[in-house]
Amino acid sequence: MDTAPKRILLIDMDDILRRTLAEQLSAQDGLRPFPVASGEEALAHLAMHGADAALLDATLAAQGLIPALRAGGLSGPLLLLLPVGMGVPIGGDDHLTKPIRLGTLLTRLKALLNQTDTQSASAGMDDILSLGPYRFLPAAKRLETLDGTRIRLTEKETQILNHLCRRGGTAPREDILDGVWGYGAGINTHTLETHIYRLRRKLAAGQPLVMRIEGGYRLATAPVPA
Repeated sequence: MDTAPKRILLIDMDDILRRTLAEQLSAQDGLRPFPVASGEEALAHLAMHGADAALLDATLAAQGLIPALRAGGLSGPLLLLLPVGMGVPIGGDDHLTKPIRLGTLLTRLKALLNQTDTQSASAGMDDILSLGPYRFLPAAKRLETLDGTRIRLTEKETQILNHLCRRGGTAPREDILDGVWGYGAGINTHTLETHIYRLRRKLAAGQPLVMRIEGGYRLATAPVPA
């Protein structure tokens, strides 16, 4: 079992917030923050040392940093820190609005890390499944169409689809939240709906993949081995 601290890349232009969060995260068992102030510093650190997750100022995310981080090797969860009133950039796995409450941040971050570890170790992540007109490759975090077009998935989009596949194609909303984010039933959050909405946007020109049903979601077609 890996007991090494999780490396958290903390990317924020606000010096005070960055230092404060770094101090608070350093005091937590199992977390090791690496604070940087810019995208350039973040990419340089990622290339040299890697990271298990990232906390990212949404202002930098809106400037195109998320694809650069993913291309630079960040495969773990990415939690966006949003200024008040700012929309949520595409590509994050979860988000919090500033000012940041440490308890909420730790809950969300640890849930993301735990679920990433669980999903990576779970059976089926190396399988390739057919979902109607798509081939689903969980380990590669992508869908492929019959003509070979590749559609990149975020960590959470991958986990949502994988969770539905492991449930036979249908799951209650609370079950998905608990299985993918680690949230208990009754949590008031639109995180799941936001991720499914963005997945649908990616597939706008293709056949719908995830459909809303009463109390939950289902895949448009049953998963079968490719």
